[in-house]
Amino acid sequence: MKNLLNYQTCEYDCGPVSLLNGIRYLFDREEIYPDIVKFIMLYCLDTYNEHGEPCKRGTSAAAMNYIANWLNHFAETRNFPIHCEYLAGTSVVIEPGHPIYTALQDGGAVMLRLYLECAHYVLLTGLEEDRVLLFDPYYEEEEDIATDEGYHTDEIRFLDHCPKKANRSVSLQRLNSVGVEYYQMGPEKCREAIIMYHTGKKDPC
Repeated sequence: MKNLLNYQTCEYDCGPVSLLNGIRYLFDREEIYPDIVKFIMLYCLDTYNEHGEPCKRGTSAAAMNYIANWLNHFAETRNFPIHCEYLAGTSVVIEPGHPIYTALQDGGAVMLRLYLECAHYVLLTGLEEDRVLLFDPYYEEEEDIATDEGYHTDEIRFLDHCPKKANRSVSLQRLNSVGVEYYQMGPEKCREAIIMYHTGKKDPC
């Protein structure tokens, strides 16, 4: 049985929650090893803020790259059907013929760094014409959405009918933007993503 996708517990855990949402999206609950959950939570939240407080700058790009490699090694040693690919910089673009776009066409999931007031991780799960379906783990109440001008654009739509897949629909043009407004990926040098495939359903090679 597939689980519902999860929301953050605090202000800083969008990274591990989005990674675990990728596992939840791709695999039935009965298939998921508990040590995958343990490892992701252990190695995320590895940063310090300007006051030296642990975890309060979320999860670093280095940790995300390491986790992607760990999941590939786990797949080899435990015969678990997952394959991950870490992307950074100019390779993080969502256009036909590029790896992220292809992964979404082929049933994969993509953990993506973008902006939501600050750097933030979400999970991409599908395509609809010129839009991307994604699950944002940052929970918003309806009254907060209504008063937040950052959401007041047709490029961002809220979804409430598919909690195992997506809660936002965002235009490709907005996601690919080099700006730092809501759901824009920002400057190319700051971009990162992890493509995740269930290899029992799709050959990533």
